[in-house]
Amino acid sequence: MSKILVIGKGNVGGALEGRFAAAGHEVTAVNSAVAPAKVAQDAAAADVVVLAVPFAAVAGLDAAIKSALSGKVVIDATNPLAPDFVSLTVGHTTSGGEEVAKALPGAKVAKAFNSVFANHLATGAVNGAKLFLPVAGDDEDAKKTALELATELGFDAVDAGPLANARYIEPAIELLIQLAFVQGQGTGIGLTLARG
Repeated sequence: MSKILVIGKGNVGGALEGRFAAAGHEVTAVNSAVAPAKVAQDAAAADVVVLAVPFAAVAGLDAAIKSALSGKVVIDATNPLAPDFVSLTVGHTTSGGEEVAKALPGAKVAKAFNSVFANHLATGAVNGAKLFLPVAGDDEDAKKTALELATELGFDAVDAGPLANARYIEPAIELLIQLAFVQGQGTGIGLTLARG
């Protein structure tokens, strides 16, 4: 059992909070209404911190929170979506995951849980097919933790290599967004990884 802090209580944060709690972890979830000092205190006490906030909010995290995240396993579930949700704000030469790591010096960042729609976080699958959930990170402990948690929640969790590979993971969710909302397929879709 891990002590997990989820920062963000929207669709993704709320779903992960419930899944982690159901899996037997001690979970605390906070939103922007919680005082930064309390968030920093919760972060200091946690084994794992999940960022489930808008990508742009990471840079603006209170200095006390950033300090408390130093040395912690931080799972970045954000996506660098533009305000219109149909494009990314970074890519090719950097990624949201890499920018989160820059914004949180000393944190052990792994990119995960950002490549599926929030409605699939409840099961980790679509019509019984386990969803592919790539995990990227430079810190092996952080990546191992994220892989174990994702597998525990029913996903086909795969080590996707270094954090720089978030540059390829983040566009995958933008493709799903395009298919779901622009092409009209809805959010009942996801990616699977076939193996031969």
